[in-house]
Amino acid sequence: MFDRANFCRIAPFGAYVFFMVLEDVLLKFGWEANDLRMLYAVKITVVIGLLWAMRSAYSELHWPINSSFRTWVIAIIAGILVFVAWINLLADWMVMGEAVGFDPRDNNEMDWFLVTVRLIGAALVVPVMEELFWRSFLMRWLAHPNFLAVNPAQVGVKAFCITAILFAIAHSLWFAGLFAGIVYNMLYMRSGTLWSPILAHATTNGILGIWIIYTGNWGFW
Repeated sequence: MFDRANFCRIAPFGAYVFFMVLEDVLLKFGWEANDLRMLYAVKITVVIGLLWAMRSAYSELHWPINSSFRTWVIAIIAGILVFVAWINLLADWMVMGEAVGFDPRDNNEMDWFLVTVRLIGAALVVPVMEELFWRSFLMRWLAHPNFLAVNPAQVGVKAFCITAILFAIAHSLWFAGLFAGIVYNMLYMRSGTLWSPILAHATTNGILGIWIIYTGNWGFW
């Protein structure tokens, strides 16, 4: 039986994963990473299109008019802490596999179009898409199939842990991913608004992107 609420939160995330898998397959079939540089732009465009087309379904994105300034300050601080963890939790046992990374340079010249697309995607699109899937949908769905009726504060330990673990497995830096998953889960549960983990996630990704450009640590992308 088709469930529109589920589909609207799974589809953008599924499209994002599809392009990640496609990139891996093409690389295995001999394509060069440099030949796939525009694939990210296509991926982000498709995700934006899906989010926009299904925007009326995202009731959890209605702006929380009663949220306090403290909620947003905590979210930003949490996002900064996750960034710090992300670039430091790098012991061998904390890493799973090897990330391809993304180098926006062409003959040592920065391609600012690709940089801009990457920053917009990472800081503005991915946080909305992922938080709709991981926190709003999956964590609450694990608590009850009628997830829209689940108060984030009432999510149990089982749903909390499963979501954090799966979020960790989805990243090559799995230990940092686990920390991030726990932090974002807690923000959603404590604040009651999805905009809290979205802001934290955007802060993490935005600062990470600027740090990558400044230091040239392209493997983090």
